[in-house]
Amino acid sequence: METKYQIVIIGGGTAGIMAAAQLTKKHKVKDIAIIEPSGIHYYQPAWTLVGAGTYDYSKTAKPMKECIPNGVTWIKDFATGFIPSKNSVCTQNSGTVIYDYLIIAPGLVNDLSLIEGLSDAVEKGVVCSNYINPEYTWKKLQEFKGGNAVFTQPTTPIKCGGAPQKIMYLAADYFRKKGIDTKTNVVFATPGSVIFGVKIIAQTLMKVIHRYNIHFKPFYAPVKIDADNKIVYFKNVAPEDNKCIINEGNVLGEKQQGESTIEMPFDFLHLAPPQTAPTFIRNSELANDAGWLDVDINSLQHKQYQNIFGLGDVAALPTAKTGAAIRKQVPVVIHNIIKLIKNQPANDKSYEGYSSCPLITGYGKMVLAEFNYKNEFTPDSKLKQMLIFKSYKEHWRLWLLKKYMLPYLYWNKMLKGKDV
Repeated sequence: METKYQIVIIGGGTAGIMAAAQLTKKHKVKDIAIIEPSGIHYYQPAWTLVGAGTYDYSKTAKPMKECIPNGVTWIKDFATGFIPSKNSVCTQNSGTVIYDYLIIAPGLVNDLSLIEGLSDAVEKGVVCSNYINPEYTWKKLQEFKGGNAVFTQPTTPIKCGGAPQKIMYLAADYFRKKGIDTKTNVVFATPGSVIFGVKIIAQTLMKVIHRYNIHFKPFYAPVKIDADNKIVYFKNVAPEDNKCIINEGNVLGEKQQGESTIEMPFDFLHLAPPQTAPTFIRNSELANDAGWLDVDINSLQHKQYQNIFGLGDVAALPTAKTGAAIRKQVPVVIHNIIKLIKNQPANDKSYEGYSSCPLITGYGKMVLAEFNYKNEFTPDSKLKQMLIFKSYKEHWRLWLLKKYMLPYLYWNKMLKGKDV
């Protein structure tokens, strides 16, 4: 079976729905199809709040059919491959879908196999992750009575690189409120060298680290989890540079094994799972050597096929994978596609890597990191309308933005194709 559409979009997440909405609402494009197997659309940025018991999980989900714009054909199926020379997408059950223009935005996938023992630890309920089940994170936080509370992340790119530390700050605040902070070691173990790549934001976050008395462990890459004995193993990716920046000395029970392996017992472990591009992307000729969609970082146009564009987490872009980045990427892609439809060159190269990470630092506190490819701090001028003039510092109004305003803007503006 073969069907054809002017524009085909792979993915019904933030990027795919927003692109479809802008094409239909702003540009009156009528011949569009979205290939998306899931029946539910999630607002995942709120999962951090769900994991800390301050947001209702049910409010993060809506039926996919309510999110897809009117007039757009929903192909409820899995994309499985491409024949770009024939402008074709292969699907699992719906045959071949032909396009004039293709937008690829399937997001990324968790790959638990990349850390030894992680699948077993998740199945046994020993490890929690807001990326997998934020409600279970909240359950484990409530059950925690003290000991080593370890928060870590993999060496792979992940959705919202700040998310693993957001839940840590909320947990540390929760432990204080519960009165168990004095018998708790909160640990942040990360393969990275700094707490955050934007200097002015990092300065604020280091103050937060000190406030909660957190053991900050840079250059720690998780490689193995022993679920039965509740031990996490790290590879020290820079032994000559590593040190515990605060609370010098080992975390309770931490041991060095050989030159580069560290074992750490835990009583609570939150982990962002390793993440990769979907298999059908990694195995295609559209991917770069690292397996991500090979697009120009400013125009989002594929480097080899001019009628193919990438959006969101799957794109090989040297910036954080966030919904805020998508908000700035989509208009560039849409502009370029409309130009191609009009037989004009797709020369909009205005995307400069904008991304944003709302860094929750406790209940009622937040820092807003906005930055570009150069890791320059680029705050939105609209924040001044909220009387926020130093968004690199903690502010209660930023918490209100995260918990109330951003979800509203997401469902009612972004996904409707309206300007935000």
